[in-house]
Amino acid sequence: MSSSSDFQQDRHSFSGSPQKWTDFELPGDTLYYRFTSDMSNTEWGYKFTVTAGHLGRFQTGFEILKQMLSEERVVPHLPLAKIWEWQVGVACRQTGHQRLKAIHLLLKIVQCSAQRDCDLTLLKPLWQLFTHMENNLCHDAAKPGILLPLHRALAELFFVTENRVTELGSLQEYLLALNTEDHLHRCTAQ
Repeated sequence: MSSSSDFQQDRHSFSGSPQKWTDFELPGDTLYYRFTSDMSNTEWGYKFTVTAGHLGRFQTGFEILKQMLSEERVVPHLPLAKIWEWQVGVACRQTGHQRLKAIHLLLKIVQCSAQRDCDLTLLKPLWQLFTHMENNLCHDAAKPGILLPLHRALAELFFVTENRVTELGSLQEYLLALNTEDHLHRCTAQ
């Protein structure tokens, strides 16, 4: 099975007992398959089920939510506080591209929220991750390099969020909520 007629893209091959078959996903709206028998058995063949788009799959949810957040007439009808809470949770739990996509959605929510829709203090675990990355960058100052995509994404998220809370007049509360008491003591001592 493949997503291309030449069977070169997203190819999945199976043979033998049905226990060897596993679920898989193919991008796009077309499935190509080829069945070949080696004539060693008199059974009729294989049966498989094709299901279009899975609800709850990360990529599908990401694309739908990204599109909804891009539509100005839709945004006022979205439960932004709940979506914010879910996306912060996703960004904290996931890694790799899924974490980057969740951060992208958080950034879109910050940019499109008209008032205090989101509990920005929920960003505390991501702030701690970001400050850890910043501290590691300072220690490696002798080795200039390129920021990792996660580091860049978090830098943009916190830059835009800081500007947003400044506009709303709540910068001090936001910064206090993100930092630990120990960090605040160290900053005061410095």
